[in-house]
Amino acid sequence: MTSPRNALVGKVIAITGGARGIGLAIAEALTAQGARVSIGDIDLELAQREAKRIGAHAGRLDVRERESFAQFIAETEAALGSLYGLINNAGIMPMGYFLDEDPALADAQIDINFRGVIHGMQVALPKLLARQSGHIVNIASLAGRFALPGSAIYCGTKFAVVGMTESVAGEYRDSGVEFTCIMPSKVLTELTAGTDKAASIIPAVTPEQVADAVVASLIKPRLMVAVPDYLQVAHRAYTLIPSWLQLRGRRLIDDTRILNELDHEAHAGYEQRINLLKRKSKVSKVG
Repeated sequence: MTSPRNALVGKVIAITGGARGIGLAIAEALTAQGARVSIGDIDLELAQREAKRIGAHAGRLDVRERESFAQFIAETEAALGSLYGLINNAGIMPMGYFLDEDPALADAQIDINFRGVIHGMQVALPKLLARQSGHIVNIASLAGRFALPGSAIYCGTKFAVVGMTESVAGEYRDSGVEFTCIMPSKVLTELTAGTDKAASIIPAVTPEQVADAVVASLIKPRLMVAVPDYLQVAHRAYTLIPSWLQLRGRRLIDDTRILNELDHEAHAGYEQRINLLKRKSKVSKVG
């Protein structure tokens, strides 16, 4: 019988958006567990550099394109062996008023945060079903359970990932394939730069804490995992509160801070990077 310590040794696990932030932390945690890891990222040069550092495989991946996903998984299996797990991690999070958001940026969020997860699951799942084993982990957010003013499209995509994960898990509950949705609170990465004051009411966690939750779920499967874990109970309690009291509480803690107190200068680097994805999205829509 395989012990928890050796449960992931030799398992082939692919990670999207794996060249930085949460994805890279997951890759490092999994290689430490003896897994054979493949990092997929739109920034191939960075992915290759980090993969070499931690002893992983790297490939270019644009999750918005199903063909790119299929090629990445095929290259992963050619290099490492049959796929056991897929971590759908890639995502972006612009912030601001709903009506001020560039439609192209909204499209980019939907394409990356939600459609990318669909692509990944539809590419990987048939392989896992054929072997009657494996695990798909979707990185969502507690913003997929608690709606936050100032990130409407982002919340919408994460609500969608949470719901889709639960639905697909129900469809294939007797297949031998496991499904997990990881829902972190505010993660201390480039994505949340400049939100120290704006999102001070939200518990902060590190990428390493999210990675630990992923590893734990792969070893001992759970469908829904909040990070930190106690927020899972907090959400259940929140849903029992009358809506008028929820609204009063939100006003009391001022849940609109992210709209009014975001440090745009500190967040500028991240905004510039995701704007490049927005422009690419415009090109792909035209083409």
